[in-house]
Amino acid sequence: MTFDRALLARVLPFAVYILFLVLNQPLSQFFDWLQLDVKWLYVFRVVTVAALLIYFWRDYTELKRKAQTSDFLYAGIAGIMVLIIWIFPYPNWLGGGDTQGFNPFSGDSDLSALFWMSVRISGAVLLVPVMEELFWRSFVMRWFDKEDFLKVLPETISGYAYVGSACLFALEHHLWLAGLFAGLVYGELYKTYKNLWIPVFAHAVTNALLGLYVVTTEHWQYW
Repeated sequence: MTFDRALLARVLPFAVYILFLVLNQPLSQFFDWLQLDVKWLYVFRVVTVAALLIYFWRDYTELKRKAQTSDFLYAGIAGIMVLIIWIFPYPNWLGGGDTQGFNPFSGDSDLSALFWMSVRISGAVLLVPVMEELFWRSFVMRWFDKEDFLKVLPETISGYAYVGSACLFALEHHLWLAGLFAGLVYGELYKTYKNLWIPVFAHAVTNALLGLYVVTTEHWQYW
């Protein structure tokens, strides 16, 4: 495996996901022109990113390491902590306030809404944590320390790389303070347990519980 391919495998899925977000408005207009429900755009996004992850799967050497079962308990607790921080009522200057989110009940029957909720939660739990942890923790956090990031062991990551990558992770999210906290927590899990599956699991727990919170409280702005 060449270094260039290693970088591409971790950057491209994330870059494509972000590109979909950036082009959301013109793509939504295109779907309207095709007379397709704009919610299918999310399906197209996750399927495209999932296909890239599957294509590059053999390159993710960090995901071939088995983690100790007991470590997942701490990851679960960490994921719950991030959720609590995430749903805190922040003022506007900290990223709070009402934002337009994904409402699966908009113009749909209950059965159709159940389908869209399932798609949204599945993408957030099964796809996003793997994609983001491969990019932010496995690549960016180690790349801060060394361009040939594959040679950087998780436990040797510097404080500069740890904090710097968490700050960039925060900028990716509307709730930037919560994003900063999440970046620090997931980064610490990677450094401490030396296995990427641990922050992936914590991230998945956060997203799963956030999905349940959104559905039960109808706070769609978190989606």
